[in-house]
Amino acid sequence: MQIARFKGYRRKNGRVGIRNHVVILPVDDISNAASEAVGRVIYGTQALPHSYGRLQFGEDLDLLFRTLIGVGSNPNVAAAVVIGIEPGWTDRVVQGIAKTGKPAAGFAIERSGDLKTIAEASRKALEFVQYASELDREECSMDELYVSVKCGESDTTTGLASCPTVGNVIDRLMDINGTASFGETSELTGAEHVVKKRAATAEVAEQFMKIWSDYNEFINKNKINDLSESQPTKGNIRGGLTTIEEKAFGNIEKLGKRAKFVGVLKPAEAPRGKGLWFMDTSSAAAEALTLWAASGAVLHLFPTGQGNIVGNPIMPVIKVSGNPLTCSTMSEHIDFDVSQILAGEMTFDQAGDHLLELMVRTANGRWTVSEGLGHREFVMTKLYRSA
Repeated sequence: MQIARFKGYRRKNGRVGIRNHVVILPVDDISNAASEAVGRVIYGTQALPHSYGRLQFGEDLDLLFRTLIGVGSNPNVAAAVVIGIEPGWTDRVVQGIAKTGKPAAGFAIERSGDLKTIAEASRKALEFVQYASELDREECSMDELYVSVKCGESDTTTGLASCPTVGNVIDRLMDINGTASFGETSELTGAEHVVKKRAATAEVAEQFMKIWSDYNEFINKNKINDLSESQPTKGNIRGGLTTIEEKAFGNIEKLGKRAKFVGVLKPAEAPRGKGLWFMDTSSAAAEALTLWAASGAVLHLFPTGQGNIVGNPIMPVIKVSGNPLTCSTMSEHIDFDVSQILAGEMTFDQAGDHLLELMVRTANGRWTVSEGLGHREFVMTKLYRSA
């Protein structure tokens, strides 16, 4: 297949982004107010408040830093202002982002207070906005993009139309040596043996099964007999998916027909090379999208049946649906209606062609519907109770 071209932002580390955000990152929950104040003062910035960052430890603390540094390092971000209560953790995030070569600055509230911190951070944010406004797009190719995929509010049409459409594109991306990631560990239950067979090597297959088994053991350890109202959700059931197995087999249609996944990633961990990767993520849409954005994904493909409305503050989300009712009653939330597949009026290849075209247009700067509606959900994943 011919490799599509688009105009993107090539960062100093060689990575390619399709947006040019200046973000204000609070390190911890009590720094949200100061971060949001800077976001209100300086037009063109985006504050990303969240609920965590105090008294976390171990792998949970590692995930916090991996997420914050990853979001600031995402190629869709031009520069980052980091605000935290303490200087040590604040500087740790700044230094992690600065390794990409992009501008990053940190401000600690201790011994300064909110007002002084807001004033100083705002001056730096203004400088960064001016810097970002002068960056030019340059010609890039589709194989340079890192794309993530996840579905939400699935129903029978998801596995029959929208997920296979995304799978068609994943096969094409892998044909041109692109990079993509899938996850949703819990939603693979019942089809985990099929996913295992899609691993590129026996070692990768065992790594995947270890992550899935750990999840399954967690459920059993806590004496939860099922995931009623969570897997499948009430929305899934209303849409005709009565078991997690039915949901899982529709879900894995996103993997395409030919692609093999080459490795396993921790939550918010960046791929270590080209190819299709499995990431251990929550199935909650906003959490999972935040993890993928933190891993460096610059564009997300999101099949939906009943109509999930989630977005992300730095990573455009393209919504695809094959449910004609959803496409009619929630049209403002759907970028691409593939319901013609179910009517026999569109093939998967035709749908894949259109979705690839839409990806190029989005990469060139066209807003997705979730961007236009202001859906900027930023939800951190927390593993443990606080110390």
